[in-house]
Amino acid sequence: MDQAEKLRNLVKQQSAPRSIARVITVTSGKGGVGKSSLSVNLAISLSKLGKRVIILDADFGLANIEVMLGIRPRYNLADLMFHGKSLTDIITEGPENIGFISGGSGIQELTSLTRDQIIYLIQKLVELDERADFIIVDTGAGIADSVLEFVAASSEVLLVATPEPTSITDAYALLKTLNKKPDISLQNTVIKMVANRVSTYDEGKDLYDKLSIVVSKFLSIKMEYLGAMPQDSVVSKSVMKQKPAVMLYPNSPFAMTIIDFAKTLCQNEATEYHMKKGIAQLFSNLLRSRIKK
Repeated sequence: MDQAEKLRNLVKQQSAPRSIARVITVTSGKGGVGKSSLSVNLAISLSKLGKRVIILDADFGLANIEVMLGIRPRYNLADLMFHGKSLTDIITEGPENIGFISGGSGIQELTSLTRDQIIYLIQKLVELDERADFIIVDTGAGIADSVLEFVAASSEVLLVATPEPTSITDAYALLKTLNKKPDISLQNTVIKMVANRVSTYDEGKDLYDKLSIVVSKFLSIKMEYLGAMPQDSVVSKSVMKQKPAVMLYPNSPFAMTIIDFAKTLCQNEATEYHMKKGIAQLFSNLLRSRIKK
């Protein structure tokens, strides 16, 4: 059996529905639009609904998740791949029973993995799928290759944008770049837009409609609308206090919106089961160009 066949068999081990995590990748066309805030608060809200949740910080070079949670992980993904640490070692315990994995330099080093290291990583990630109901991947912002590859490898993506013209332009640029890459197929990827910092929920829907019209006209990408997050001062306050807003201000408009998002995602779980391919499959897709066919 060659290494590629070993990898395929490892991924196929995820045959039981209960052992496959639902992976949601959160991204944006530009930084500073609330992507990491959505990731953290959504994770907390899903956990409060009884789901096992792990956040993977795939934004190499920035520690936004660490800052927002007020947690400094002892180990990261690179320690799993290169320094003999176990999956348990690199999962840091967060508030409300969520887990947190720092990508660290491991995200940048994915492109230099040997095939044996890829096999080892996927094997460990199969174990991770068995530990979580939801895995939220917080990517970097923009159109860097690492961001595009994560989005393309995902089956479910939340794209965050604000009413600022630059945010809309950059969100479209990300989708356009993905659509133009010959080695990327988004046929099995559903992108759900989240409008952030809107004055009214109607403003959020208008924002989606404008982007959706252009996307449907010029790009072959499926895009849906999850909802809008209102402009709310509790978000910046919670960041300063390094505690998630849904915990500090549970009755705020922002927190109530995130809770509704979590409920919607849970309600959709049955109808969207075909998208539950797990974190092991995501990384298998991500690293497929390095696997001998």
